[in-house]
Amino acid sequence: MKNALRMISVLIIVGLVSGGVLVCVYNYASPLIQRNEEEALQEAIFKVLPGITKYNELKKDGMTLYEGLDQKGNVSGYVFIAEGNGYQGPIRLIASLDKDLSRLTGLEVLESSETPGLGAEITQEFFKEQFRNLPVLLKIAFTKGAVSKPNEVQAITGATISTRAVVEILNLKIEEIRSVFGK
Repeated sequence: MKNALRMISVLIIVGLVSGGVLVCVYNYASPLIQRNEEEALQEAIFKVLPGITKYNELKKDGMTLYEGLDQKGNVSGYVFIAEGNGYQGPIRLIASLDKDLSRLTGLEVLESSETPGLGAEITQEFFKEQFRNLPVLLKIAFTKGAVSKPNEVQAITGATISTRAVVEILNLKIEEIRSVFGK
């Protein structure tokens, strides 16, 4: 009986110490992680909307849009974050639209767990470049063959699901932006 109480006491002490250490590490690391995420977001905004010198955060109906401004303070375009499911898991994108919300001007993949060598190709420059200056007044489409329409991108061979996911994520978010921000 004495050994059982000793074991239970030791387990309780180890559990409390471990829990306390985890709390301390979380409290120390959480602000650092948040700061790094904010810096990564700022860097991504300037990357997808080149030529801006600053940006304003616009919030409306629970949606956030970043308004990019040039040196004279004129609106150059808008940046948004869009998320959805891919083949292997969530895909998180940051993209930019021109000031009329009629063209995509840039795209970066912030997070993806798509299959290496296949779906992970969505992070490659050749794929993202297809979205630069892509008209979005009509929904973005994709094709497995040669691009024949101005609002089309070419699917990644062997990764049609990942391509479809990126296109659907963008189409849904652009439609939502237009309905919320009324442009």
